[in-house]
Amino acid sequence: MESLFDPHGNQKIVERIHQLTPIKLSEWGVMTVAQMMEHCQMPLKVVYGTKEIKVNWLMKLCFGRSAKKMFTGEKKFGKGLPTAKEFKVTYHPDFEEAKKGLLELVTKFTRDGHAGIKVTSHPLFGKMTYEEIDHAQWKHLDHHLRQFGV
Repeated sequence: MESLFDPHGNQKIVERIHQLTPIKLSEWGVMTVAQMMEHCQMPLKVVYGTKEIKVNWLMKLCFGRSAKKMFTGEKKFGKGLPTAKEFKVTYHPDFEEAKKGLLELVTKFTRDGHAGIKVTSHPLFGKMTYEEIDHAQWKHLDHHLRQFGV
């Protein structure tokens, strides 16, 4: 699997983000492209320690382990997966600001490496290795970039 820590892999995601335009339509789901870019920043902010999410203990007990396998495994995400309420973007962000913010957070992965990751215990998945964090972030970004055809 590609890696956001690897400069070449990171650049691939950056190039795909640059292909997005304000009028790009999603192939599934209800988010606009600006909402998607804002949404994609949130899991990155969680591992950087600048955003917190709350997970119901029962949800963690019932689904944490299986969800972790899905998020860190090789298989691509399917369409219409549920998301944390803290990650839902119901407002309409500025396209350029959302793009700039996402690009900054994605390039931080390569620039800062493992030292940039401040949170390795996910609220739902539990303890994660740097490789698992990397895979989950890559898969999430890839999923939403595919959602918008890039």
